[in-house]
Amino acid sequence: MKKLSQFLKEKRKENNLTQEEFAERAGVALTVIRKIEQGKENLNLEKVNHVLKMFGHVLAPVEQKEIS
Repeated sequence: MKKLSQFLKEKRKENNLTQEEFAERAGVALTVIRKIEQGKENLNLEKVNHVLKMFGHVLAPVEQKEIS
């Protein structure tokens, strides 16, 4: 399974966006994008979902057996 940090960075680069441009378009602070891409663990899930919605995705709980 791909990590959130890797997924977001790849999608941002596929769209030829800098972190600054992406943050502006997503409507979040630059620090939010940086924290996600650095793999920080103390993220605001509401903001993460706001960012992911730009690519048609959301972060949601799944049962462990579904990802094993």
